Parts: sequence; C-alpha cells; structure tokens
Amino acid sequence: MPTINEILKTMDYGPAPESTKETNAWLDEHERRFGLFIDNAWTAPGQTFATNNPADGKEIAQVTQATTDDVNRAVDAARRAQPGWVALGGHGRARILYALARLLQKHSRLFAVLETLDNGKTIRETRDADLPLAARHFYHHAGWAQLQNEEFADYRAVGVVGQIVPWNFPLLMLAWKIAPAMAAGNTIVFKPAEFTPLTALLFAEICQQAGVPAGVVNIVTGDGAVGEAIVKHPGIDKLAFTGSTDVGRIIRRETAGSGKKLSLELGGKSPFIVFEDADLDAAVEGLVDSIWFNQGQVCCAGSRLLVQESVEERFYAKLRARMDNLRVGSPLDKSSDIGALVDPIQHQRIHGLVEGARAEGCTIYQPECVLPADGSWYPPTLIMGASTSASVAQTEIFGPVLVAMSFRTPGEAVQLANNTVYGLAACVWSESISLALDMAPQIKAGVVWINTANQFDAACGFGGYRESGYGREGGREGMLEYLVPLAEDARPAAPVAPVKGKVKEADSSGNPFAIDRTAKLYIGGKQARPDGAYSRAINGANGEFIADVGEGNRKDIRNAVEAAHKASGWSKASAHNRAQVLYYIAENLAARADEFAARLGAMTGAKNPEKEVQASIDRLFTWAAWADKYDGLAHQPPMHGITVALNEPVGVVGIVCPNEAPLLGFISLVAPALAVGNRVVAVPSEAYPLSATDLYQVLDTSDLPGGALNIVTGSADELAKTLASHSDVDAVWRHDGSAEGCAEVERLSASSLKRTWTSGGRGRDWYSDKQSAGRAVLYHATQVKNVWIPYGV
Repeated sequence: MPTINEILKTMDYGPAPESTKETNAWLDEHERRFGLFIDNAWTAPGQTFATNNPADGKEIAQVTQATTDDVNRAVDAARRAQPGWVALGGHGRARILYALARLLQKHSRLFAVLETLDNGKTIRETRDADLPLAARHFYHHAGWAQLQNEEFADYRAVGVVGQIVPWNFPLLMLAWKIAPAMAAGNTIVFKPAEFTPLTALLFAEICQQAGVPAGVVNIVTGDGAVGEAIVKHPGIDKLAFTGSTDVGRIIRRETAGSGKKLSLELGGKSPFIVFEDADLDAAVEGLVDSIWFNQGQVCCAGSRLLVQESVEERFYAKLRARMDNLRVGSPLDKSSDIGALVDPIQHQRIHGLVEGARAEGCTIYQPECVLPADGSWYPPTLIMGASTSASVAQTEIFGPVLVAMSFRTPGEAVQLANNTVYGLAACVWSESISLALDMAPQIKAGVVWINTANQFDAACGFGGYRESGYGREGGREGMLEYLVPLAEDARPAAPVAPVKGKVKEADSSGNPFAIDRTAKLYIGGKQARPDGAYSRAINGANGEFIADVGEGNRKDIRNAVEAAHKASGWSKASAHNRAQVLYYIAENLAARADEFAARLGAMTGAKNPEKEVQASIDRLFTWAAWADKYDGLAHQPPMHGITVALNEPVGVVGIVCPNEAPLLGFISLVAPALAVGNRVVAVPSEAYPLSATDLYQVLDTSDLPGGALNIVTGSADELAKTLASHSDVDAVWRHDGSAEGCAEVERLSASSLKRTWTSGGRGRDWYSDKQSAGRAVLYHATQVKNVWIPYGV
C-alpha cells in the first residue's frame, strides 16, 4: 500500500485556464490594429509592427510605429492642455484620478488577461499584484492632487513630461509615472515598451471614459527611435525613464545642459541576505517571490543570494526542493508559477550568461521540467560557486537565474551586498530585529525589505542609489519629482561675471629662502600645497594684489576625495553632534566677523560686506537647526507592518561655489551638505576664494573632523570636470553660473550616474531663504531609503 508521501507526489494541480474571450473581443473590436492616442483622439494606424504573445510566439495585434511628427504633435497637444489642467485645480484633478482608479478596478480582469497575453507573466501576477497596485497608485495620487495646495503650496507643476517605460511591468509602470504626473498638474507624452504596448492603449480608452481633458495624456507607440525623439524634444520639461543603465547613461548625456528635470530608475543586482537565525522556510518562499516573480524580469529581483555559512547547505537543500515544485507553463493557467520570457532575444542573453558560468566551473542546478515547445521559456536556475567578480555575480541577468554565495559575519555580508555598481533593493532575513535594523542602513540600496520581499505601495517611495539611478516613484518624494519650487522662477537670469586672477608659479620671487605665503588647499583637516606647484594671484576690487592661492589639479581632487571617504565617521555621527559642530563654526566665524568683512570688502568692493558675513552666520544657524530636524517618515502600507523612509546622506559631494556672495554662497551650499552627513570637496569662488581659505582656522577650532570638508582652490572648469568624472564622487553641485560648465558636469556625470544639481547658467539670490535654504536644498543633499518592517507575523 503506498505511503502518504508517495500519494502526495502523484498529486498535481489540474489545469485552471483563464478565459480570453473578453480580451479577444476587445482586440477584434479594433480589428487588431491600433493607431496612436494624441489629443484625446485616435490616429489611423500608420506603419505598423507586430506585438506577439511570448508564450507561443503568435501575433496578437499590429501597433503603429510613431514618427517624429507624431511625437511633435503629442508634445504640442500636451503643451496646449497644460495651463487648463493646472487651472482645473487639485480637486478637479483628484476627481479624474479617482475615476481612473475606479475604471481600472472595473476592468481589472480585461487588463490582467491582456497584460499576460502581451508580456508572458502569469495571470496570478497580473491579477493579484499588478492591477491592484496600479489602481492603488491612482487612488493615492488622487489624494495628493486634493491636498496639493496645502502640502505643496510652494511648488508648481514642471510642465510637459516625457515618460518611457520598459516591458516587464507595462501597466504598473504606467501607473507609477502617469498618476503622480497628473496629480501635480503636468501633461504627459507616454511611450510604452515596443514589446508590450497593449495595456497602455487600453488605458487610453479609459482616459476617454474618465473625462481626462484632451492633450493631458498622449500615448505614442514604437521602438527606440520614438523614445529618442521624446528625449531630444525641446518642448519636454521633464523626462522619467525606467529601463537599462546603459540607456540611462545615454539619456543623461543627451539631456545635459537642456534644463530638463530627470529621474532614472535603472538596473539592479539586489542581494538577498539570509542569516543563520532566519526562518529558513519563510526565507525560501520570500526568495521564490523575489527572483522567480515575473520570470526574474524585475529590476529589484533578489538575484544574489547570500547565506550565512553555518546554514548554507540546509538552505540550499530546501531551496532545491522548492525549485523542484515550481510549475513552468501557460501564463494563463492560474496554477502556473513561472511564465514565458518576453522575447527570444531575452532568452538568448540569459542562456549565454548561464552557459558562460558553467564554462567557468560554476555548479548549475535546474529542476527537471518540461518546457513548452513554442514561445520563450527558461527554467528556474541556481548558480553556485561563482566568484564575486564573475559576470553572473555582477551583471544584471534579468531572468529566472539566482547566483548564490556564502558569508560568515554580518560585516562580510555588508561587504558582499555592496560589492556592485547598483543599489536598488535588498532583502534581510533574520529573527533578530536588532541585527536586521543594523544591517539596513549599511546596505547601499534605496529599498530594504526585512523578512519579506518585493513589497510595493504607492505611499512608499521606490528608487535606487548609484548606477540604479536617482529619483523616487511613490510617496511624497515621488510627487516632488514632478514639481518645481516656485522660488526657482524668481532666480536672476545670470550672475555677474567676475574678474579672474592669473595663474603663475607658486614662488615667482626668485628667492629660494622667501616665505611662501600662498593660501594652501585644505585636505583631510590639514593645509596642503597644491600638487602642481602653481598659484593664482588674487587682486582686490581696486586692482591691487591681495594674495596668492594654490592652483589645485586632478591629483589634489583625488587626494581630497580619498580624505572624504576616510571621514565616514561624519556620516555616522548623530544629527545632534553635526548640529553642534555647525553652531560652533558659526560662533567662531562671528568672533572674527570684522576680519572676514574686511577681506570681502577688499576682494569684491562690496559697500556693506558686514551684511554678507552676518547672513553667513545666520545661514550656518539655519543649517545647524535643520541637522536634527530633517527627519524621515513612517508609512503604513496595506501590509501588516510599517515602512520607514530614512533621509540618508548622498555620500561624497563635490561642490563648485558661486562668485557672487563668495562667503555666503560657499556657506549656503557646503553647510546643508554637511548638516545631513555628507562629506564635501568644495571648490570656492574662483574669483574670490580668500573667504573660503580664511575659514581654515575657523574649521580647525570648531571640532569638524578632518576630511569632512575639503577645500581645493583653482579653475572651476577644470576642477568641476575632475569631480564629475571621478567614480568615487556621489554627487556634484555647480553654482558658479557657467552654462557650458554646468552642461559639462551633467554630461560627465553619466559615466557613474552620479546626481547633479547645477545652476544652468542662471544666478541665485543667496540672501533669499526661499532660493538658498530649506527643504528644497535638503532634497538635493539627501536620498531616501525605504525600509519595510513587518510585525506580528
């Protein structure tokens, strides 16, 4: 007589196919040929291309390839509609967003089946994950629209927004981008992925039903040429892109100097960390949701498994057993766990990476499963024995492939987790909440899930660090991506051009015994001679020589960046301690106010230099006050737990300071960066640098740790290029008014996708708190990390 286990092994799920009747009826209603949606009307289909079902390779429909003229018409329609959309008011926009949410729910099964047909993901995922979350985004942002006048009173809409999304979450990415953009008062030109355009076209229909005004939402389909036309269009005020890191770099270079606002959500290689005290069975289920959800075609997929050595073999055994029971099959079958890859091209890439790992001696485990004969399919795969530098350990595979390795200590786990150019997400599994919460801030990722995986909500921001991009989607921070501070509109058109000194050899007297009175650089808390042994003569407003300053070069910047990285203790210090240091700097500056005023007067010829000194002291107090008050938020998403949004420092920030108000401008940029825990490499005013070099003694007597602030004088153009090109600099701010120089910083930043904040050739009123202080500046000085913490389960 067979045992219970033997009987269970023979049992299997029966087929549970989802009907496609309504979806096929909708497609047939359109004769399976679609035009573009521009200005609330459908164009006749033009030159078309096929969108195919990944599960069997069969054509679903023909979709129009938009032209540059089509993009122009869409942008023009959006531009005409934008003033009226803003004038409708927050309540009017909220009503329409609410109607969209209701219609998504009403037609959820139609959307879910269409998404599964077009994308290849399982119906369980589209039905139970994608559609509810898409509707949730429109509900949530209807609330932001209603509250905009109260919560974002000092902001306005950006204008016309270009949005480009990938094929892995076609409808959900649409909701993530369109909902906040509409809520904030923007109008949209949206491009869905070439492989998966159909749910965006269905969404266009519900826009008509919901009463979205003409021109507010425009949807243009096609290949990368359409995206390129949107990126390059001068009528686009903001670009929001989700996709590969390589394309993100191209967009950053292309938009450099254009003034376009930019948010990039790019690739990932996310760690899934399992400690020895974790609930291993729960961790296995979390891993299934993390790497085999949507066939691993997820930017935040937990594709790097890090297991504590003491439980490594036990965990692998449980994982292999679970893999054996994963069902690969028809995406429309409600009992399928893994569907089809989006396209044969994706299959070829994944297969090549796995076989490359096999050739390198890695152990490959794939369960025995019969893959369908037609379509693009790949089995769940586990790779063991890869080195930390192996291609499969560093490259985003974007498929159902997991790379596993072990660690011994929490410190080693952090090192392995951060051993990547990406920084999108991470999972930490441990029954010790103290250990898990200690790990979360150390991992360089925008999202950290504790004892859970792949949790998302419209109230909780999502986005990455480093080469995973910048900007956030969801939450308050997601709304800010589609808004501009009103104070930006009041900025001066351009700063006054300063007179620059001439470069000469450091000692031109010819006397080898002459005392070198050149103002040196300030690196690692010490004064340092410039590497190139050159100096710059600084003359006063009356033309008379005042002093020489060191002429910094590439090596000086390198030394300053190294010193900044060594000063990591500044980022770990309490906000209270950082505030105390800034107060102390203000106190010591006040004690020497007359001296600094005299120097400013001599350099700039200002009639009332005392005003700038007093404003600088006041600004230091402002940033000291903010240091322990720029707190994060605690969200309550639908899951049973909380999400803590932490405002973290960006890291090492290079700052090129303005020539106007040289002391106040320097303080207004450097102090907020320091207040929230960044370490700074500052290039003071090229024309009037002595106010910054005179600060050395103030800094030395104010308990600022060496390396937290480093000052390198010299050519703004040359030093800015070096900072923007340096791979260990996390952000560059340039506010010296050089339009060409700002564009160069943005262009060079693409190499490591560092954040930038530039003046764009315009000036700034450094005496204005609205233009030069407050949350709008802190937004640039921080990045938000969302830590998901379940409880009671």
